[in-house]
Amino acid sequence: MTPSFPMEKSFTLPQDCRDFLHGLRMRSKYALFLAFVVIVFVFIEKENKIISRVANTLKQIPQALADANSTDPALTLAENASLLSLSELDSAFAQLRSRLHNLSLQLGVEPAEEEATGEKEEEEEEEEERSPSARAGNRRHVLLMASTRTGSSFVGEFFNQQGNIFYLFEPLWHIERTVSFEPGGASAAGSALVYRDVLKQLFLCDLYVLEHFISPLPEDHLTQFMFRRGSSRSLCEDPVCTPFVKKVFEKYHCKNRRCGPLNVTLAAEACRRKEHMALKAVRIRQLEFLQPLAEDPRLDLRIIQLVRDPRAVLASRIVAFAGKYETWKKWLTDGQDDRLREDEVQRLRGNCESIRLSAELGLQQPAWLRGRYMLVRYEDVARRPLQKAREMYRFAGIPLTPQVEDWIQKNTQAARDSSDVYSTQKNSSEQFEKWRFSMPFKLAQVVQAACSPAMRLFGYKLAKDAASLTNRSISLLEERGTFWVT
Repeated sequence: MTPSFPMEKSFTLPQDCRDFLHGLRMRSKYALFLAFVVIVFVFIEKENKIISRVANTLKQIPQALADANSTDPALTLAENASLLSLSELDSAFAQLRSRLHNLSLQLGVEPAEEEATGEKEEEEEEEEERSPSARAGNRRHVLLMASTRTGSSFVGEFFNQQGNIFYLFEPLWHIERTVSFEPGGASAAGSALVYRDVLKQLFLCDLYVLEHFISPLPEDHLTQFMFRRGSSRSLCEDPVCTPFVKKVFEKYHCKNRRCGPLNVTLAAEACRRKEHMALKAVRIRQLEFLQPLAEDPRLDLRIIQLVRDPRAVLASRIVAFAGKYETWKKWLTDGQDDRLREDEVQRLRGNCESIRLSAELGLQQPAWLRGRYMLVRYEDVARRPLQKAREMYRFAGIPLTPQVEDWIQKNTQAARDSSDVYSTQKNSSEQFEKWRFSMPFKLAQVVQAACSPAMRLFGYKLAKDAASLTNRSISLLEERGTFWVT
């Protein structure tokens, strides 16, 4: 007979143990949920920092990169932390939810508070690095406004050679090469607005604005294609001149030393450290478009408009830009293609009129230009370079240094002019009238007919015949004082 055993009873935990396990499971669920929310919050915070940096880049406001892996210490759970009660967990979750709500209000609008504080500290450090003159509000912004072949490269060197001035040579060249505008009408006005807005950013040392127009686009703020970099001492001196990189082609390189690709960030920092800022532009035609810059409280703008006898300008352009003036050469050779010649004459007349209208506006002394406009003839600079340099510096409110005076003495008394069409080394007292002895009289007649209003305003006399054109004893220049509106 098989023995019988008593049936085993199922093991049952006491009620208090079951309650403890149930509470532990609930706490675990809440802890997992909290950990998930913290991870989401950290991810959102990182995304917010990335969005803020992208937005700031689009605004052309360079900022230091924030640490993408940093998180708020107050939101980081300690390794040995423990949740002692559900009430503590609920309280922590409520605080986290409140922070997430505040963060959602700020997403894409304002940077995090710690980033804003960091930016403010960076700005204060940059302000301290600036010269005492710049911090005191004595920083001058000089615009040399001219057209091609008026001697603007030569006159620009008056500012380029002074060590406390950050000088840029034709930065608007990049905009003209990148943005296409039809001449005349609304398109001309559109180009003027683009040029003006870029000028404003450059005067504020935001050189990053040029990166959008440099081709190919700079990488990591480095470029080998800054137009005529060698014509700006500030872009070729320490610390902007970084070590030379082998096998890196520099299309526009420094003249007197070998530098690596231009670091736009270093150039912008150097601009802010200089006491004053100056640049040359031959693509600004309408003075009235510069009114917002003259009225901008952040700028102390001085505009120097440089003009030259339009007969000399055309003679120089035919030599320097031979490909663009084939029509003129053909007309001078056979004189039969009147239709093409008339097209060119209309373009010449338009250029002279835009220069004249801008000068007339400046000489009328509108309130926004009073004390900010000076008209200079290249011929006067060529005859008395040191005197005119002193007048321009006095107008700009910048002391002239012996360094500039020495450069003028050495570069205006050369034995012979350089063959380089962009050279700034000349025997200036003889050079400015050389065009008279090579220009055919019929070409001078065309220029005089198209540009006579501008020539009368600036004091350029008309030649009555070929003899008067080539006779050195007959001056084609009226004596004028300094055109300085005070």
